[in-house]
Amino acid sequence: MVSPGILLVDKPGGLTSHDVVARTRRAFGTRKVGHAGTLDPMATGLLVIGIEGATRLLTYIVGADKTYTATIRLGQRTSTDDAEGDIIGTADAEAWTGVTSAAIAHGIAALTGAISQVPSSVSAIKVDGRRAYDRVRAGEEVQLAARQVTVSRFDILADRPGEGVRDLDVVVDCSSGTYIRALARDLGEALDVGGHLTALRRTRVGGFDLVDATALDDLADAAPLTPADAARRVMPVLEVTADEARDLRHGKRLHGAAARLTAAEVAAIDPDGELVGVLEARGDDIKSAMNMPEVQR
Repeated sequence: MVSPGILLVDKPGGLTSHDVVARTRRAFGTRKVGHAGTLDPMATGLLVIGIEGATRLLTYIVGADKTYTATIRLGQRTSTDDAEGDIIGTADAEAWTGVTSAAIAHGIAALTGAISQVPSSVSAIKVDGRRAYDRVRAGEEVQLAARQVTVSRFDILADRPGEGVRDLDVVVDCSSGTYIRALARDLGEALDVGGHLTALRRTRVGGFDLVDATALDDLADAAPLTPADAARRVMPVLEVTADEARDLRHGKRLHGAAARLTAAEVAAIDPDGELVGVLEARGDDIKSAMNMPEVQR
């Protein structure tokens, strides 16, 4: 029997997130595998994978904030806002006169904090039931609505001028749903030279870090986090007694216990260190919003 767990994988470039899920299914011998947040084929880095019953935890991970390192190429626009698209515009020499370090810093400051962002038209957002990128590839013109996102850090790590381009290595901390490609595009537009993404690597998802991830070729030897260990990285914990754990697993409420919760969603851990589920308040009571399958001993 395959044990439930959360597996951290370092996705290589050129593969889809679904490809990584398929490889994980084969490595662990189970169909019940999912992930918490897609990475484009060009992107590399942290993919959080749920196995067996731990897939129930993915709902609570997918909305976590994230950290990326990326390279933004100023001076070229592409059809996809990244290096996989066709170059559709190149800045002339005159356009570069206003691209000073101060102007770049000003453009980055305008894209930091709570901002309104229009996702790339080749994103995975669904439009009337179909992915935006599928509609674009079919020749349709797609206009996506702006969305509110938060960029809490947008720092330049290196500034590398080149022949007709200028590459910025950056690090970005952001809310879920932020498109780094769109940041590259919008910075380039603000500077009137265009911009696109040439590299993207996700290094953190909430409390999960890339340093703990397994290479794709090492899946057979990977040791997933237990559901309890994973839950501790996602939300506060409430230690419950064996009797309380039994009641929660049977769908019963813990009457008058809501004051014990320290957040809207709290992980219940039983005396054996097993994750019972995710708790929420219902009036003065505590109720399970999600129960994990009970470990068979």
